[in-house]
Amino acid sequence: MTDELPPGPAAVLAGVLDRPGDAPGQGEPLPPLWHWLYFLEWPAQSELGADGHPAHGHFLPPIPERTRMFAGGRLRVHAPLEVGRPAVRTSTLAGVNVKQGRTGEMLFVTVRHEIRQTGELRITDEQDLVYRSGSAPARHELDTRPLPSSQDPWRLPVAADTPLLFRFSALTANAHRIHYDAPYARDVEGYPGLVVHGPLLAVLMAELPRRHAPERRVTGLTYRFRRPVFLGEQALVTGGPDGRLAVVGPSGESRAEATAEFA
Repeated sequence: MTDELPPGPAAVLAGVLDRPGDAPGQGEPLPPLWHWLYFLEWPAQSELGADGHPAHGHFLPPIPERTRMFAGGRLRVHAPLEVGRPAVRTSTLAGVNVKQGRTGEMLFVTVRHEIRQTGELRITDEQDLVYRSGSAPARHELDTRPLPSSQDPWRLPVAADTPLLFRFSALTANAHRIHYDAPYARDVEGYPGLVVHGPLLAVLMAELPRRHAPERRVTGLTYRFRRPVFLGEQALVTGGPDGRLAVVGPSGESRAEATAEFA
């Protein structure tokens, strides 16, 4: 796929993150993970499944009553992408593994995206997706307790509300109903409420070094989602100069973790 990387989507995300002054302009570097705003696919409405995801695609396994989760991934920034200049993304199937989990058999699919600009490899982005047949039993409860204090030097509250989830879904062409259809999320997928996007949590973790140590360029990010954050819960993104980042919930447990590497 080819994308011109126009400044518009990046400017919108900067506004969504309440940092409109941080929007990169023409020729400026795109922050880590912001390439997720580009190379979007908008299939015909008739091609969507009951969950809002495309029913068919290049790397979707042909299993019945398929449910999908984003488990984590690895980002390598060989050189930052530059806004407003054409880029080419090549996507390949990097691996398929069957594993046995607490809720039964799961299929792990790894997709590798390589993004080139001016013929140079700039980004390698590997994403681990988990597929399961049939809906999972409810294993989560809404935790409405206040957040505990954190001693980490870098902190950023997750101020998630319905408009934020809607805007991020639109920005990333994500029509998965768990992010905007509360009855579906609760009654079909078994969640206690709307689910905050895993990619949004990853973007927020990548924001910490960008905001607190702008002189240090992120060259790598390994991240993993352990448990969803639900609308109505308080969560905090934490980290420090050692590159260890996390999203913690009300009881202090880790909902997502990441390790950043710096130039």
